[in-house]
Amino acid sequence: MDRMIYIGMTGAKQALEQQASVANNMANVSTPGFRAQINSFRAIPVVGDELPTRSFVTATTPGADFSPGPSMPTGRPLDVAIQGEGWFAVMAPGGGEAYTRAGNLQVGADGQVQTMAGLPFMGDGGALVVPPGSLVSVTDSGQVIAQAAGDLATGATEVGLLRLVKPPAADLERSEDGLFRLRAGAAAPQSDPGVSLRSGVLEGSNVNPVEAMVAMISNARRFEMQMKTLQTAETNDQQANKLLSSS
Repeated sequence: MDRMIYIGMTGAKQALEQQASVANNMANVSTPGFRAQINSFRAIPVVGDELPTRSFVTATTPGADFSPGPSMPTGRPLDVAIQGEGWFAVMAPGGGEAYTRAGNLQVGADGQVQTMAGLPFMGDGGALVVPPGSLVSVTDSGQVIAQAAGDLATGATEVGLLRLVKPPAADLERSEDGLFRLRAGAAAPQSDPGVSLRSGVLEGSNVNPVEAMVAMISNARRFEMQMKTLQTAETNDQQANKLLSSS
C-alpha cells in the first residue's frame, strides 16, 4: 500500500484540529476578554525510501493572540477593562492562581468579589470581601471601594486592591477552562502598580468574526484536499492490483 495515505492522514488530522480551534474562537467572539487561540503546524520530511517531496504534518504548541480586544462602554461600576498590558489574578478552581482579562466583576452571596463564573478575584492580601448590600465600585488603580447602600453620608471604605500582574506573554499558556496559567518553571509575577484600569468599560473578545469565518472555509478546503490525496492513493492501489493480476 502506498505510504502517501499516512501523509494525507496527518494532513487531514491537523486540518480538523485547526478547524476545532477556529470554531472555538468563533464561539467566543462575544466573550469578554477572550484571547483567540492560534495553532501552528510544520512539515517534517519523511526519512526513508519514499520520494523526497513527501512530508508529514505535525502540530506545534498552541499559542494565543495577545492583542487587546475592543473597549465596550457599559456604565456598570463593576465592569473594568485593563488599559494596555496586564492581567487580573483569580483563584483557579483547583487552587492556585490563574489569569484573565475579563473584567466583568460581580459580588457573590458571601460578599466575595468574583468573576461571572464564580471564581474569586485575588487581592494583594487575599480574596476580596465586601459588606452585604454595599455599593461597590473599582478605581482606575484597582482599589475596590464599598459604600453602604442608601447612606451617602457614610464614607466609602476601601476593601482592598485587585491583584494586577503583567507576566511575559511567553510565560503564559491557556488551560482547558479558558484561563491562563504560568508555564512550568516560570517565576510567579509580582503585583504591578503600572497596570491601570478603566471603570464602566468592558474589554471584548479579540476574535475577528470575518477572519474566523474565512479561516473555517479555508480549513474545510484543506481537509478536502487531504481526503483527495487518500482517494488518489486508493485509486493507485486498485490500478496496481489490476496490473499484477493480469500479468
